[in-house]
Amino acid sequence: MTVLDAQMISDMREAPAAVRAQGDGLAEVLPVLADRLRRKPPQVVVTCARGSSAHAATFGKHLIERYLGVVVAPAAPSITTIYHRPLRLADQLFLAISQSGESSDIIEQAAAARSCGAVTACITNDPASGLAQACEFVLPMAAGPELSIPATKTFIASVAALARLVAVWAEDKPLANALRSLPDRLATAGDLDWSSVLEKIAGAESLVTIGRGPTLAIAREAALKLKETSDLHAECFSSAEFLHGPVALVAPHYPVLMFAPTDAAAAGMTQLAADLRAKGAAVFITSSEERTPGRLPALPAEHPETDAICLIQSFYAMVVRLAAMRGKNADRPRHLRKITRTR
Repeated sequence: MTVLDAQMISDMREAPAAVRAQGDGLAEVLPVLADRLRRKPPQVVVTCARGSSAHAATFGKHLIERYLGVVVAPAAPSITTIYHRPLRLADQLFLAISQSGESSDIIEQAAAARSCGAVTACITNDPASGLAQACEFVLPMAAGPELSIPATKTFIASVAALARLVAVWAEDKPLANALRSLPDRLATAGDLDWSSVLEKIAGAESLVTIGRGPTLAIAREAALKLKETSDLHAECFSSAEFLHGPVALVAPHYPVLMFAPTDAAAAGMTQLAADLRAKGAAVFITSSEERTPGRLPALPAEHPETDAICLIQSFYAMVVRLAAMRGKNADRPRHLRKITRTR
């Protein structure tokens, strides 16, 4: 199988069309949900997700806290499914994210939250799924069938749906405008050349990915994909968290992939990149500036949140090539299935 034959490439190439199409599917439900949340604002939003969907939830946490000032916390489904403890979620927002909508623990947690009086909403690719039936509000990600095991377009569709929710809920016009141009920018981002990083990490045993603000979720998703597709151990940290211990990992030529935000967090990321280079690390950082050392090409900045989404599309195109270099089949990671059921 060549890189161009990979189903993962076909799936990611469909992401722009999926994001463009999902607007119609969300046009009715988002204003109703947002009105509900504005009339009786929640004091907390509880997210529930696994795998790539959990990284999408991290993106949602950033958006909701950044634009609405509402604290967001991830649920531990085991509290419901194993320990059978109800949570006090009356009038709070419970937001589940699942591509398949069929993970038993997420469905059970959603049903329990709804019975406790929470406003329950889910983002799923299957509006007829068990999760959709358990929730009051269903937000279809509208990604269509995804045939490769690793999520690509469903992750992008999930974060786009979260951004649409926040744009409507916060009545934020700049974010709404940026979402209208996101499909075209995703298509361009998928063609950016990240081949400069391939030789440096193809033989690596371990590396770290780093993000901050809107790019922390992107860095987490990248670390997962390196594990899934290339059997390459990768850990993700925020740029601040990395300095509280993990920086001890850095040795000469140790690979560091940095997903730089285009907002107020950018300056700190740039400084960290310089510090890590001085320590001998092999630093690669996303940038639209051609003279940036270790540059991973990025589109010119338009909006920090959608800029971040475009970075993962560029990464997906690269990681399929990396898997091929390491003799792996990106479409069929060992030990994994498309739908994972946990409880």
